[in-house]
Amino acid sequence: MTDVDPALHPVADALDAFLLRGKRLRPAFGYWGYRGAGAPDSDEVVAALAALELVQASALIHDDLMDRSDTRRGEPAVHRRFAGLHRAAGWQGNPDGYGDSAAILLGDLCLVWSDELMHRSGLAPEVVARARPDFDEMRTEVTVGQYLDVLTQVTGDTSVERAGKVARYKSAKYTVERPLLIGSALAGAPAALRATYSAYGLPLGEAFQLRDDVLGVFGDPAVTGKPAGDDLREGKRTYLVAAAYEATGDAGRAELAGRLGDPDLDTDGIERLRAVIVDSGALDRTERRIAELTDTALAALAGGDVEPAAARTLVDLAVAATRRTG
Repeated sequence: MTDVDPALHPVADALDAFLLRGKRLRPAFGYWGYRGAGAPDSDEVVAALAALELVQASALIHDDLMDRSDTRRGEPAVHRRFAGLHRAAGWQGNPDGYGDSAAILLGDLCLVWSDELMHRSGLAPEVVARARPDFDEMRTEVTVGQYLDVLTQVTGDTSVERAGKVARYKSAKYTVERPLLIGSALAGAPAALRATYSAYGLPLGEAFQLRDDVLGVFGDPAVTGKPAGDDLREGKRTYLVAAAYEATGDAGRAELAGRLGDPDLDTDGIERLRAVIVDSGALDRTERRIAELTDTALAALAGGDVEPAAARTLVDLAVAATRRTG
């Protein structure tokens, strides 16, 4: 990019920093899905599956912009970073508008690069072609899941059913199932193994999202890298919140209706909403659901014909995904 113009140095620096702070969870599931089919390690496969981290970067950069989040991974969100660059340089126009525009473009650039990396990985074209349907479906699913999430916030739908659908498409399929299927496709795995991966990946992906929902309300900002109670300020209608609406009384519902989605929600307001969620039993219900989904996933994995070393790693990844604190 800097061969095009030195002014692109901040773009390269921002994306470099953003990508290197990631968890790389999706490429990890993709890689071990590949190895679980008995396929050998190779630099080309690692490169192809690293494309999933670029898809994730695109999704997060755009997600932070849509949610007006200030931070990501303990650093300013990309739109805030470029707004700050505008202010520091004393440029003309609106700093926030510039930051928003930059974030849209950087997110798009990551999505373009995901395609480029997949196709330039060094794998034979016919191998890449096997994985292409799952790669395309994954990107469609996460995009429509994000739209449903945005739609749910503005319609105020607080049903557990809607929250479950958003979690399934925004995160469950995208985080675990599709990466596993992409890896298995690169390996030329049989249909039976792909079925095992779906039976493991879907419940585990949902459990991952439920853990994310809990951390979005109760997480430690020093660990999560995001402000405390950010999901409450953004008005996220998660499973956790939907379960609280379902179980709490009239006073609790009034509290949720009056404070959820308030961008100026202060510490006292966050604590009051947390109390409604805890007192309603929604937090305990969500924790039980995470445990049940994880057990279902691990049982499916144990019953499948997965290469033993890869299966052990997939167990470890399941624990890391559902017991994390950040």
